[in-house]
Amino acid sequence: MPTDVRCQVETDGSALVRLTGVLDRAGMARVRDALLAWLGDHAGPVVVDLSGLRVADPAARTVFTEVRRAVADWPAADLLVCDPAGGWTVDGAPVWPSRDLALAGLPSGGVLTLDLPPAVGSARQARELVAAGCARWGLPDLIEPGAIAVTEMVNNVVAHALTPMTVRLAPGHRLLRLGVRDHSPRTPRFAGFAPLTSTGGRGLLLIDTVARRWGCTPLPEGKLVWAVLHGEDEDPLLG
Repeated sequence: MPTDVRCQVETDGSALVRLTGVLDRAGMARVRDALLAWLGDHAGPVVVDLSGLRVADPAARTVFTEVRRAVADWPAADLLVCDPAGGWTVDGAPVWPSRDLALAGLPSGGVLTLDLPPAVGSARQARELVAAGCARWGLPDLIEPGAIAVTEMVNNVVAHALTPMTVRLAPGHRLLRLGVRDHSPRTPRFAGFAPLTSTGGRGLLLIDTVARRWGCTPLPEGKLVWAVLHGEDEDPLLG
């Protein structure tokens, strides 16, 4: 992972990231990119241990809040802060005394992931994953809109990114979070509703139609396109 000469980012292949050294404003971008990259490539939350980190500028503390905000709608993603030595505070986030206590407070909802090539047939496999996940989590109303959204995400990778991808989905309370991670810096562009006479460019419009929220988060190597679908949006009695 990226490192800064003053602030070292260390991982051991697990959900634990240790930051050591001195963090200042100059190092914020590298730390943010390192944490986002780790969250983008690994399903589940990441615990960042700050016990070996000193802050040279109080403003640098906001990097952890920025990362948590960026991944708030990703499937099964969160940045949890722990400080066994004590003394750390982070705006908008509890600071846990240990990794185990940080992870113990998380709701157990599950996550499904699938690695796919940029090839014809990948969208079908992604739809099958959505159907299996929604059936497992009791979200039958979201099978169809989830299939629409994930199809457009995957087809965008096949048509434009041309890189291997990872599909990830996780449940919430009557909602489904979807994400597709690829390794192209090319970001999708949404220009709103297209005229009926136009050709192409309707993929993002379809996602926008079925999702409550969606977006694209640039990563150091590629991006993650995500969407949040709510069961209430599919309930005719509430529409």
